[in-house]
Amino acid sequence: MPTDESGEPQARDAISAPDAQGRTRRITRRFPLFTKDTARPEGGGRAASGDAPAPARQWPVLVVLSAVALGLLLVAFDATRAGLLLIGAALLAGAAMRWTLPGVGMLAVRSRFTDIVTYGVLGLAIVLLALMAQPRPLLQIPFLKDTLHFTVSN
Repeated sequence: MPTDESGEPQARDAISAPDAQGRTRRITRRFPLFTKDTARPEGGGRAASGDAPAPARQWPVLVVLSAVALGLLLVAFDATRAGLLLIGAALLAGAAMRWTLPGVGMLAVRSRFTDIVTYGVLGLAIVLLALMAQPRPLLQIPFLKDTLHFTVSN
């Protein structure tokens, strides 16, 4: 960084406030050549204030994980369809929370768009497969049976 006659740094572009040692850092919007750290996804901050206890700060992910755990428990006790529907609904609720809430804590894994699409597609797929599960499916999609017969017979 260029300096003036007194040895003070001259800024050609925006610089940050001095750090603890009094050095100024250059701020740029360009990505660095080598990544040294990862950025927190947007919405990845605490879901509650910092003085709240740890579980309260992460309530969105706890809601989703609790519902998934309950769904797995139902599956273990042979209520398969109800358990899978609960798991799919929990993922869909996670997508809805990621879309609507400004801060969701550890529920934020990637960018908001990627999280919503991932949670939504997986939740919808689990719900649809649970509704089509045998015996006595609650949802029947006629072209799937024809597609299966076509792919197996040829």
